[in-house]
Amino acid sequence: MLTSAVDVTQELAAFLRSRRERLDPQDFGLPSRRRRTPGLRREEVAELAGVSVDYVVRLEQARGLRPSADVVEALAGALRLTRDERAYLFGLARRRPRAEDRAATEAAPSLVQLVADLSPKPAMVMNHRFDLLAWNSEMTKVLLDFGTLPPSRRNAIWLCLLHPEIRELYADRDRVVRDGVAHLRAAWAAHPEDGVLAGLIAECATGDEQFARLWDSQDVRLNGRGEKVVRHPRAGEIVLRFETLTPLENPDQLLVIYRAADDASQVAMDGLR
Repeated sequence: MLTSAVDVTQELAAFLRSRRERLDPQDFGLPSRRRRTPGLRREEVAELAGVSVDYVVRLEQARGLRPSADVVEALAGALRLTRDERAYLFGLARRRPRAEDRAATEAAPSLVQLVADLSPKPAMVMNHRFDLLAWNSEMTKVLLDFGTLPPSRRNAIWLCLLHPEIRELYADRDRVVRDGVAHLRAAWAAHPEDGVLAGLIAECATGDEQFARLWDSQDVRLNGRGEKVVRHPRAGEIVLRFETLTPLENPDQLLVIYRAADDASQVAMDGLR
C-alpha cells in the first residue's frame, strides 16, 4: 500500500529483494536446480558484492542499516542494475553516486541535431569540463568559430580566460569569470579523479592571476541561467540571456541556449545572421 510518505528503509529492502529474485543463476554460472525461491540466494549476492551474508539479510529485512556509497555501488554491480535502477538505489540509500570521471568527447547525436534545430537561437553542448562538443552557426557568429580552434582549445573556461578575442568580448567579464570558476570548482569536486580537468585548472591558475585568486576564494555556484553582455566587433552591444539544461539521457552533457534579452539585442543578432 502506498502512503503519503515513502519509508525508504522498507523500500530499500523490497527493492533489493525484487532485484535479487529476478536474476537467473545460470547467468552467473550457478546451478538453478533445487532452488525453493527464484533468483540468486542472499549468500550469492553477498559474495558477489564482497559483503557479509548477515549484512545482506539485515538490509533485506529493513533493520535500519544505511549502506555506504561503496557498498551501494557493490550491490548495484552484483545485482546488475541498470543505470536508472542504480540511481534509484543510491537515492533510497540517501547516498551520492560516484560521478563518471571520463568526460564525453562527443555530443550525443540527438543533441547535435537539437542544437541545429534550435537555430536561429545560438546553442551549444558542453561536457563537465566545459569542453565544447557541438554548436550551431549562430553561436559561432555571436562568440567565435570554434571549429577553427584545435580540439584541445575548445573549452569555454580556457577561452574566456586566455583567448585574446574572447577575453575582450564580455562587457561584464569579471562576473563571467567569477561564475565560471565557481562552476569549475563544483565540477572538480564531482570529478576528483579527472586528470584532464585537474590539468585545465592548473593551466588556468598558472596563466591567469584572476583565476588563481578566484580559485583560492573557494566559491562554489551552479548558475544555470542569467545574462551576459557581449561587445560584438560588428554588431555592437548585445545583451544575451542564457539557459543551461541537462539531458536525462546524457547527464554529463550540458545544453546551453542563448536568446536576445531585449529588442535592440534581437536586431543586432538578426544582423549577424
